[in-house]
Amino acid sequence: MDAQLERRIIEQLDRDEIWRVMQRYGRGLDRLDFALARSCYWDDAIEDHSHFVGTPDDFIRWADQNTLAFVSSQHALLNHSCELAGNDAYCETYYCFTGVAAQPPHFMSTGRYIDHFQKRGTEWRIANRVCIVEGKFDLPGSRLDDGGSPYTPEEPSPASRDRSDISYHRPPLPRRPR
Repeated sequence: MDAQLERRIIEQLDRDEIWRVMQRYGRGLDRLDFALARSCYWDDAIEDHSHFVGTPDDFIRWADQNTLAFVSSQHALLNHSCELAGNDAYCETYYCFTGVAAQPPHFMSTGRYIDHFQKRGTEWRIANRVCIVEGKFDLPGSRLDDGGSPYTPEEPSPASRDRSDISYHRPPLPRRPR
């Protein structure tokens, strides 16, 4: 294989792995899946996240407690740039976080994750993060379903904040037409 093509393929694979870490991070926080969110960080990472500065373990516990104030939450990842420099990567990822409260107002936050990723061995993880919060908004009422009970093929729940969520089922089973 041509050396330039091989370099481009490796670079694309690295970018893809970094993007997968970002997606795993959002899913882990929204599903309150500590292990999944924690798998995104190296043990010696520092998370500088608005009112919190500390270790990944302490951050995820702090984030989970804040997220529990809502009946559902979503981390949407938007624009993403990634500058590769050997086993280091410098990324900026825009986000939009929404939290639906039991009663309005609901909450939305926008901002950017400024990340230093490192590849150690064959794995990319966050080495350090600065989260820049650029907007915080109260939102009026929502038409969110009441959430129901955990997923079963007979009566699925639209969302659950744990491993009973349909996204963990293999394969996900839709309801049957009546």
